Amino acid sequence: MRVLLAGGGTAGHTSPLLATADALVRLDPEAEITCLGTPRGLETRVIPEAGYPLELIPPVPMPRRPNADLLRVPGRLRGAVKQARAVIDRVRPDVVVGYGGYVSVPAYLAARKAGIPIVVHEQNARPGLGNKVGARAATRVAVSFPDTPLRNAEYVGLPIRTMISRLDRAATREEARAFFDLDPDLPTLVVTGGSQGARNVNTAVAAAARVLGEAGIQVLHVVGPKNDVVPQADVPTYHPVGYVDRMDYALAAADLMVCRAGANSVVEAAAVGVPAIFVPLPIGNGEQPRNAQPVVDAGGALMVPDAEFTAEWIAENVPPLILGPARLAAMGSAAAALIPRDADDRLAAIVAETAGARR
Repeated sequence: MRVLLAGGGTAGHTSPLLATADALVRLDPEAEITCLGTPRGLETRVIPEAGYPLELIPPVPMPRRPNADLLRVPGRLRGAVKQARAVIDRVRPDVVVGYGGYVSVPAYLAARKAGIPIVVHEQNARPGLGNKVGARAATRVAVSFPDTPLRNAEYVGLPIRTMISRLDRAATREEARAFFDLDPDLPTLVVTGGSQGARNVNTAVAAAARVLGEAGIQVLHVVGPKNDVVPQADVPTYHPVGYVDRMDYALAAADLMVCRAGANSVVEAAAVGVPAIFVPLPIGNGEQPRNAQPVVDAGGALMVPDAEFTAEWIAENVPPLILGPARLAAMGSAAAALIPRDADDRLAAIVAETAGARR
């Protein structure tokens, strides 16, 4: 079985892509997996590190507003489709799997021209333009959240890495806190804005660090590699870091998490039972609040608009929440009951079935 997986840009696309790749290899150890990305995304680092070959094509971003750059899109798209077709001709996949983003539309169009079946996976509750295009030509369409408005959608969940899906938080907590040089016994707030960070979240948490420390709460703050939040010498309970490769340890260390509401953040926290405060990104097409809403409705998380997430809000709301173990336990149980942990295997089975039908 030969499979071409197309997706990249941020962890939102690369993480489920890699989880699917690993599941395909478990399903068929002889499977030949090739990944398709662009030169400027996270995939240029994480995919080679995971041991999978990576082919690159130019990105074709769609301007959010009509402008002169919009006129260049057709030419760029034709060039990217041509390069994607060259990859398909060289790799000869039995199926092309797309995860959305700048790389997927050229892959979908090239696969359709080549007569290769397409499987689409949509990470968000509100689909992006790329996967709306792909769903029209796809043999199978898988989604992360129920009621996602894509034609012929099948609810399978979001593929997450086995280091997270199989995580035993209680058994790993001591090891995880030692990994980050955290106190093993203090209530722990873990904050992350995703792979790129989140400026307003970072500013609010840094400003509240002293108040949280005085309440006996330590903070592991993943600020993102492009942000400049620094340690506060007089607040030893505040631990900012640029980036975390071991997200399983971050989840195991946490009593409570603050994060954006991208699909990966929502699903990974909920799947392993971490109570969360979701602060949806205030731009985009509104997918982040929709991602978080099922977990909030189930009682597994709170959701706070970005403009309302301030140091004052943190000081007023986080200490009573994180220092209340009964409420945290109830939130964690509610979240974990909602999210499937085997979406990687479910999606791999769909991909293998589609590839097998073609062969």
